[in-house]
Amino acid sequence: MHAGFPQNLIIAGLGALIVSCASVPAQKIVAITDYGPNPTLPKPTPTLIPTVNIAEARGWQKGGMPTPAKGLRVTAFAAGLDHPRWLHVLPNGDVLVAETNAPAKHDDGFSLRKLVMNQAMKRAGAATISANRITLLRDTNGDGVADVRRIFVEGLNSPFGMTLSKGKLFVANTDALVAFPYSNGQTRVTAPPEKIVDLPAGDINHHWTKDVIASPDGRKLYVTVGSNSNAGENGIAAEKNRAAVLEVDRSSRSTRVFASGLRNPNGLSWNPETGELWVAVNERDELGDDLVPDYITSVRNGAFYGWPYSYYGQNVDERVKPQRPDLVAEAIKPDYALGSHTASLGLTFSSRASLGTAYGNGAFVGQHGSWNRSVHSGYKVIFVPFRGGRPSGPPKDVLTGFLGHDGKAMGRPVGVAVDRAGALLVADDVGNVIWRVSRAKVR
Repeated sequence: MHAGFPQNLIIAGLGALIVSCASVPAQKIVAITDYGPNPTLPKPTPTLIPTVNIAEARGWQKGGMPTPAKGLRVTAFAAGLDHPRWLHVLPNGDVLVAETNAPAKHDDGFSLRKLVMNQAMKRAGAATISANRITLLRDTNGDGVADVRRIFVEGLNSPFGMTLSKGKLFVANTDALVAFPYSNGQTRVTAPPEKIVDLPAGDINHHWTKDVIASPDGRKLYVTVGSNSNAGENGIAAEKNRAAVLEVDRSSRSTRVFASGLRNPNGLSWNPETGELWVAVNERDELGDDLVPDYITSVRNGAFYGWPYSYYGQNVDERVKPQRPDLVAEAIKPDYALGSHTASLGLTFSSRASLGTAYGNGAFVGQHGSWNRSVHSGYKVIFVPFRGGRPSGPPKDVLTGFLGHDGKAMGRPVGVAVDRAGALLVADDVGNVIWRVSRAKVR
């Protein structure tokens, strides 16, 4: 920071920047060429001060709800939660919800970017203290509304991903993968957490969310770990075992990097047609409104996906010094772009037509919504159709209307899951609701 420029003036200026950015039109139709296997990639336009246009959190007014696509209906499965982020459906139909947020920050160093982001997160309603718990929701009469709510486990450390395998519920805290014994139908965990492995955390912990999924045979666990920076600006040493999907061997509790170069991976899901592991990835910021597209992709063992040296395959990010042309030459192009800055986090596959034939084979994606774009993108749930195990066409809007006409956010979708009846559940961490999307009744 310049010695002659008071920090309070910087903060005031940044506040004005955020407000002025928020006054631009609330939404813009993102070109369809920003989606799909071959997105249009314009020339980078890096900026010294990030574009900040995050939708101010307002929450839903009484009776308000998002808008479902034609032929679908939406209801509140559960409301009044505390920043619900992630979902897991148990075999008996119970729904686990991670009520969570970022851990306390221990990185006290000053940077202009950090100041911008802190102000933006407060505006977006993302600066709340983490509840650090998992809540169980149960619909006992099948009417699509949870009538039982129990604290399932508490005292966690910014929990996020959950997976049940071989009688154990695995939970990805921000700093460790832990496990609890689970028996069908139980509504409360009484056993202490069993630590399986430590996960990268530390003082910076830039991307704190960790997702987890078990292999079908239960022998391996796969954990997502986001990068410790936007594009490597904190040094490569700070990125050890980050920007990656890690593989954990359950018997030996050893950890290895399964795939790397994935800036902020979340939303692990098994492709039911191919058996491949897929993931949703948030790409880097500050290269312009239309760079770089977030994406979903199959995750190959030993593969490198570019971050931080290149994006969407072998497009070099000139900001990153020193470069690694050897790694860029190996960078794999992702399978399907999801639009730039959409913050696509949730991912789950559908293999049945419970919502209609248009949604019978493909993947649902929760797009949390942009902050680094002069006009908003994301803030909705989409469906990517698949055929033969691969994406096969443009996305379909499933749930929209999270933004008001004034550009404020009533809600922001995060995790998505398919319940036992085939309906889609959506965690809304601004509205504090779990939405349930089902097929509309024919009158």
